[in-house]
Amino acid sequence: MRRFTNIILIALALVLLLGYGISRANIGEPGSAEDPLVTKSYVDKVVAELKGSLGGSSPIGQQTGSFEVVNLNKGERLIAGKGTEIILRSGKAVVVDSELGGIADVTNGKDLKKDEIAPQNHLLIVPRDDGRGLIAQTDVVLVVRGSFKVTR
Repeated sequence: MRRFTNIILIALALVLLLGYGISRANIGEPGSAEDPLVTKSYVDKVVAELKGSLGGSSPIGQQTGSFEVVNLNKGERLIAGKGTEIILRSGKAVVVDSELGGIADVTNGKDLKKDEIAPQNHLLIVPRDDGRGLIAQTDVVLVVRGSFKVTR
């Protein structure tokens, strides 16, 4: 039994020494190639590039990370890209859907289909880039986040 305990202790000591050696070998001096220092301007540049690539761009219109106020005149259409969020603030607008479905009214938890009236102050989300959007029945004010285009 004593021999077994000695073997365990020796193996444990070897594992600890090996782990310590490996960990020390991977740590470089600050500023070296193994542990480089970076400037704030470099970090800012990389973060800006990442934000740009995450925001994406859509051929349908502009992509923004914040809500934008959009005014539509009677008869104008807002065609939204995938993931676009729309809130109807004033006026009356009806839904433009596609063969694959309508626009998600996440406030009520339902799918709005073609020619249904879009409710005011509800968050509407367009799931795909397939021509879905709203048609203004009166002059309307929308708050939109995402890609879109306005057509007649």
